[in-house]
Amino acid sequence: MVKERARILVVGGGYVGMYTALRLQRKLKGELKRDEAEITIVTPDPYMTYQPFLPEAAAGAISPRHVVVPLRRVLDQCRVIIGEATSIDHQKRTATVSTLATKEEGTGGLLLTYDELVLAPGSVSRTLPIPGLADHGIGFKTVEEAIGLRNHVIEQMDIASSTRDPAIRDAALTFLFVGGGFAGVEALGELEDMARYAARYYHNIKPEDMKWILVEASGRILPEVGEEMGRYTVTELRRRNIDVRLETRLESCADRVAVLSDGARFRTRTVVWTAGVKPHPILAATDLPRNERGRLKCTPQLTIEGATHAWAAGDAAAVPDVTAEEPGRECAPNAQHAVRQAGVLGDNIVHALRGEPLQTYTHKYVGSVASLGFHKGVAHVYGRKLKGYPAWFMHRAYHLSRVPTFNRKARVLAEWTLSGLFKREIVSLGSLEHPRAEFELAAGGKPSQDPPVNPKGSS
Repeated sequence: MVKERARILVVGGGYVGMYTALRLQRKLKGELKRDEAEITIVTPDPYMTYQPFLPEAAAGAISPRHVVVPLRRVLDQCRVIIGEATSIDHQKRTATVSTLATKEEGTGGLLLTYDELVLAPGSVSRTLPIPGLADHGIGFKTVEEAIGLRNHVIEQMDIASSTRDPAIRDAALTFLFVGGGFAGVEALGELEDMARYAARYYHNIKPEDMKWILVEASGRILPEVGEEMGRYTVTELRRRNIDVRLETRLESCADRVAVLSDGARFRTRTVVWTAGVKPHPILAATDLPRNERGRLKCTPQLTIEGATHAWAAGDAAAVPDVTAEEPGRECAPNAQHAVRQAGVLGDNIVHALRGEPLQTYTHKYVGSVASLGFHKGVAHVYGRKLKGYPAWFMHRAYHLSRVPTFNRKARVLAEWTLSGLFKREIVSLGSLEHPRAEFELAAGGKPSQDPPVNPKGSS
């Protein structure tokens, strides 16, 4: 039993944040009812995004609402604050949080006090100072970006279909993806598959008219699935007339002209940036120790080194891999570890509150699966290598098993079943990005280029 009222603050509502809070909510059910414990989650979005399904959401195989989990519904015993932590003073046990309300009020932010801190803000896209990237690049880390990219691809096909200018047509039908990791390869594979299907509904666009280019700075793609499966993926993509360029970098995309390190230059209206991530900026605004890569130094029990009552896991944490043969190796920052770490982290907080011994996080990496489009995939799991339909089926089965809540699993499974019976939807809803544009024009004003009224919930 918890002896004193415990105030637990969870920063981040992603994999680690949601699963940790869910575990605490279950383990501390009695204490929460007796008001002996309080769990607060600070997150910029009111939902958790299941990122492995973003490529399928972009391709229209899954509704965007079914790849997100509403936090207030799942964490009904917790206090959910929609905002961003801007600074944390762990020595004083305080966190400053910026919300929409505090911005309108003009205050310095909401000051929260806590007894136990869980830092799980995840990561953000790692960009480089490439000319034109900030103006023309598109990310692929959120559900908004996934749906925005889907709309964008279809809109480019509309532009190419209606223009008489061959230069505009070529630029519209040229799609450049930078980064050969899971996000880049899966997004490219799914969207190319969708666009090839959509081309049958355009009288003057054929699949071979489109140019799909994947640029990777290293000499291989999908390193998680092994060298052999990585080579197979390159072969499979090239068989689909996708231009895969290894050991190549994007040097500029200014004025919608992509310039590559191998000397290639071409006009394009689509540059998708998936070249890695970096720790969330909030980590630098704390007084907690970090390693040379900016991640929090953690113990195998998921506590933060040199700090009491502070915990971390996931992308933000450098957690020692106790199963590794070589010393000093850390757990990979991926969903496979994050979900399992969250369970141990939640249990350990309860153990600490009750004065019990802590568990050590241990998990041997079992492998990876990746989708390359409908009925296409690669997998390297438990030493077995799969490709094509079996790998694609394993990809779906594995990730369906990991989707939180039975309700979400049932919805995704129902959509997959229906997609096998009906044709794909190829409608672009680009107007969602500027929902007031038509009304402003009707009212005599000039359509604004402001961000959408509700950018996090319009899809």
